[in-house]
Amino acid sequence: MRNVRVVLIISTLCLLIFGFRFKDDLFLISKNLDIFASLYKEVTINYVEETNPSRLMHAGIDGMLNELDPYTEYIPESEIEEYKLKYVSTQYGGIGASTVFIEGEWYINDLLENYPAEKQGLRSGDHLLKINEVAVSGKDRPQLSQLLRGPKGSMVKLTLKRDDQVFQKNLVREEIKQLNVSYSGLLANQIGYIKLDKFLENAGTEVKDALTGLQKQGIQSLILDLRGNGGGILQEAVKILNLFLPENVLVVSQKGKNAAKNVNYKTLMKPIAADLPLIVLINAASASAAEIVAGSLQDLDRAVVLGERSFGKGLVQQTFNLPYNSLVKVTVAKYYTPSGRCIQALDYAHRSKEGLVQAFADSSQRIFLTQGGRNVNDGNGISPDIYVESERLSPFTSSVLAKNLSFPFVNNYQKKHPQKPVIRNFQLKETDMQDFLKSLASKDLTYRTKADVLLEDLEKQLKADPAAKVLSAEISSMKQQLVLSRSQAMQSHYPELKRMLEQQIMNRYSYHKGQIEQGFQYDKALQQSIELLNAPGRMLTILKGEGEFKYIGRHAHNVKQETN
Repeated sequence: MRNVRVVLIISTLCLLIFGFRFKDDLFLISKNLDIFASLYKEVTINYVEETNPSRLMHAGIDGMLNELDPYTEYIPESEIEEYKLKYVSTQYGGIGASTVFIEGEWYINDLLENYPAEKQGLRSGDHLLKINEVAVSGKDRPQLSQLLRGPKGSMVKLTLKRDDQVFQKNLVREEIKQLNVSYSGLLANQIGYIKLDKFLENAGTEVKDALTGLQKQGIQSLILDLRGNGGGILQEAVKILNLFLPENVLVVSQKGKNAAKNVNYKTLMKPIAADLPLIVLINAASASAAEIVAGSLQDLDRAVVLGERSFGKGLVQQTFNLPYNSLVKVTVAKYYTPSGRCIQALDYAHRSKEGLVQAFADSSQRIFLTQGGRNVNDGNGISPDIYVESERLSPFTSSVLAKNLSFPFVNNYQKKHPQKPVIRNFQLKETDMQDFLKSLASKDLTYRTKADVLLEDLEKQLKADPAAKVLSAEISSMKQQLVLSRSQAMQSHYPELKRMLEQQIMNRYSYHKGQIEQGFQYDKALQQSIELLNAPGRMLTILKGEGEFKYIGRHAHNVKQETN
């Protein structure tokens, strides 16, 4: 009885303290709302110049939310559709074609197979002149999207130019589905491959359908590619984990300040691939829900994670309705993988004196154990079991891409080669590459490298020091060396330019599927995965924490064994 009385007293005290805190919070909220509303009214009414009330309010909201994290944001009514398309829905009414803006003009770029644009004979490279008799020259992308998109079944009239011929196409808009699974197929030795680009609506169903289809083809193992996957809906990640893990297993939990946001997510059904050997590919752009899948499968020793350390987003957002059909997306919790680790990389709650967000220090990272006893760390993303460095484009090639300098060449190549090439083995000939390099000679190839930035900073510092004038000749010499290196860049970056062109060309013949398949021959992480799946004993050794941690990339070397 004495223990019961103690518990009741403590409970009563907690309720009283919570009640006082709650009242204090309500008072502060009410007080600050009154101040903000009065300030907004007085400034809007009395400011010497005309103001834009909506813009002022938006700036005030953005300023407030900027104190938090980049994922907490206000979405006005005018941006709701774009928000849903980016974060929730995979469907919209349109024609199934993307566009590219070059020198003030719009051109058809990528086409989606079996959608209106492709079925009506539009081609990549067609010059888009008008949409429903509205000239599009000089319009920005939101304006163009508004003209192209519309309700399913509605008509859109396009005026285009191909070579010297102007023509018109009447297209009926369809419901365009942006698939979460951009590719699934069979590799050598009955290895299945699924490329998952996002975790929006129906992602779990799409992965299940792809997996079921591959199982019917007799796959003996699977590669799940989450590279470049920025995440999406947490529940879709749970559905995908349920395909590979037993029923009633904890796969992720979320915890927030508000106890109502504390949720444990467990698998609910029997898996369809409980024993299928599995490799998950990640890179630095794999985030959020992608990290949940990779981290959970790693913690439960269900898959080997291969690639690069992931992005490190361990935060959960929820949307709340606001007046006048607007929304606010708020970070309500952090998520934790089955071992109990949170992989959030940046500490938004504690900023530097300059207001900059800092990464959690490596020294603050803690060690957790997987189900089988392997060491894994929290903070700073998911570290792979086998590290394979991704190929990164140089500033030179990135500049060629950003300025769409390859677009005319790819258009001409398709005209000269109407016959569809063999996809997986396709490579450009040396003569084709030399033609492309010649086409770049007259183009604007200015770009900034890290060396340019460092040299500019050094020059500024030296100018402030009179005694350093003697180094001006050395600075000039370094500048000349940078100019010379730019002139040699085309040859030094020849291999990556070639790969970029080949993928763009494959997209013209076989759309996104062909682009992915053609890239298999250059994909180091995929090749390493295939080798590993062909050595099941090595897979088992890694999952037991006995394997060798390997680094594969431009600076390839073996490092000391680590059980992670």
